[in-house]
Amino acid sequence: MDTSMYDTLLQLPLFQGLCKDDFTSIIEKVKFHFHYIEAGKQIFAQGEACKQLAFLLEGEICTLTQSDTHNYLLTEIHQEPAVIEPYSLFGMQTVYTATYKAHTKVKLLTIDKAFVLSDLSNFEIFRINFLNLLSNRCQTTSLKLRNSRTGNIKEKLADFFVLRCAKPQGEKNLRITMEDLAGLINETRINVSRLLNELQEKGVILLRRKEIAVPALEKLLEELGS
Repeated sequence: MDTSMYDTLLQLPLFQGLCKDDFTSIIEKVKFHFHYIEAGKQIFAQGEACKQLAFLLEGEICTLTQSDTHNYLLTEIHQEPAVIEPYSLFGMQTVYTATYKAHTKVKLLTIDKAFVLSDLSNFEIFRINFLNLLSNRCQTTSLKLRNSRTGNIKEKLADFFVLRCAKPQGEKNLRITMEDLAGLINETRINVSRLLNELQEKGVILLRRKEIAVPALEKLLEELGS
């Protein structure tokens, strides 16, 4: 493994703390698969079985999350380095919760689930890192739910994005009708329309037909008082 690859993997939470000797041992036992994917190509589909750990080493990917009732589609952009849904590898629902596409040309590293169980799990640091990653996700999700509010319309809209987005910052795109958004946050269509138009005038969102573009979610949340 070249130095640049080693340095990139060390930036990933699952490999932090591993020394080069550990990596050498992993390479000898674990089969790494490298994938080069052109921009626009699908990587994984929502509902598809998660059978491997997937690491984004180069480029950007976009996630497309569709609600169970298909009344909205949320798109986010993620940059390297990143791990793609490690929490979906185990549990009762071992399927991807979103669709992943290459936003730019990307380089992926995947490790089959069988090797995670038989070899990677033998490294104590990897086991601890994996448990920490899963625990942090559980704690973050729990904190989001505890902090969710049922107050005014600004708080409701802020919570809608916070509860559904992987990160509370960066570019987002939401395809949804005004009626569906109003129903999901328990508000009238008129109130939702009025607020969205105000937010567009302030430059924190851009409204298109059945679409809300958010250039920077952190700025929208700040405007909403979140």
